[in-house]
Amino acid sequence: MSSARPILYGVPFSQPVRAVMWLMLYKQSPFDMVLINPGSKGDNGSRNPAYLAKNPSGTIPCLEEPESGFTLGEAHAIMAYLCSKHGWHDLYPDDLQARAQVDWYLNYHHRNVRDASVGLVAPKIRKDLNIPEVIQLSAAANLAGALRVLDGLLQNQAHVTGANLTIADFAAYVEIGQLQPQFTNVFDLSPYPNVQRWLRDMAEVPGHDTVHVALAELGDISQQAPDMETIKNANKRALGALKTALEAMA
Repeated sequence: MSSARPILYGVPFSQPVRAVMWLMLYKQSPFDMVLINPGSKGDNGSRNPAYLAKNPSGTIPCLEEPESGFTLGEAHAIMAYLCSKHGWHDLYPDDLQARAQVDWYLNYHHRNVRDASVGLVAPKIRKDLNIPEVIQLSAAANLAGALRVLDGLLQNQAHVTGANLTIADFAAYVEIGQLQPQFTNVFDLSPYPNVQRWLRDMAEVPGHDTVHVALAELGDISQQAPDMETIKNANKRALGALKTALEAMA
């Protein structure tokens, strides 16, 4: 592993991890991926003391810059940091008002669009979490409200915060896009035509297919939850695709 490359800790199946992966692939910015098992206290687990020393919240993703020892958790913070560091102002504007719009979405996301995972996907994938039905129903209702908001916004603009692609779009798509029929198929998006148009446009953004290999491999989970072996194989295929993409950058 090259010490010059940043390290991204996580698994390709994770929505926030995929957002960071997509940003870095889109910008052709090489990195190394280290698998971290969310919730585990094992050697490669997110609750292991060695990982908690890097990211005290014990969540994924986490970014590490080996040469300086700098580490940072939370996908939105990581994406904003990378854009600021590398001058990727096309995706995270240096104009304060335009940036504030992106920041608005990144804050709005957590208790609204992020509920796509909490209410719809996680209960199928992570049975061990025992997410109560009342929380699932509340999360689904929050998501529906957020989709109505986004559908209204996208009626008059191409992307979540305006005319141009930003990290807000990456963050939003990894949550909403996973619900589509070609992936998990666990939510009806037909009442949101402008969101559907945006989803189709985002699927054409470079890096999309590589980042979503895990979901494509997993397929429709609306009727039957996948077993652990299926999930592991989906992550393996995703890592293979990522490795090929990173090698192409060399």
